[in-house]
Amino acid sequence: MYKESTNVVVKHLVNRLRDVRTAPNEFRLTIEEISRIIASETLNDFKTITTNIETWQGPLDVQVLEVQKLVLIPILRAGEPMLTGILRTLPYARSGFLAMKRDEKTAESKLFYENVPPLEDKTVLLLDPMVATGGSLIDAITYLKSKGAKKIISLNILGAPEGIDAVQKAHPDVDIYIAQIDERLDDKKYIRPGLGDAGDRAFNTN
Repeated sequence: MYKESTNVVVKHLVNRLRDVRTAPNEFRLTIEEISRIIASETLNDFKTITTNIETWQGPLDVQVLEVQKLVLIPILRAGEPMLTGILRTLPYARSGFLAMKRDEKTAESKLFYENVPPLEDKTVLLLDPMVATGGSLIDAITYLKSKGAKKIISLNILGAPEGIDAVQKAHPDVDIYIAQIDERLDDKKYIRPGLGDAGDRAFNTN
């Protein structure tokens, strides 16, 4: 299953990312904000547990998200601002990291670093801003399944229909929540109209 956000604020923020005048710091902050919104939409039906808190009128039983069942895993480096944004809302969620690089000639990805906590009985929120061909996302999901993740949910900012379809065919059990699905991939496997390289723009590199 995949679901594109219909939130008008999310669409507004995506268009801010598209604007070449958006400075790196604002670009990162915008990714953080979009990520917080789509994460809240994603977790709307996530399991809650009862806990007791101390309020100004005394103890109170309340429902809270079972954050100990969540693991946030960004695909570095572009996924890092997504993690930062979501951790502002869920500061006690555990995190892991995958570093992958796309070969610009073959459009294939390679995993060259990983650091993930135990994933058994955990729901993973896999954070990757861009879904172009879907190759890196497919490889990341395959790897996390091999580590025993109970459920994997992909959170993305921008994608092409071709990439979304590829991920769904490879991993039909993985839900995708995405801010915006663009028109297509071009002959160089870039998203159109897209927003450029999210990692370069977020960290002011070429």
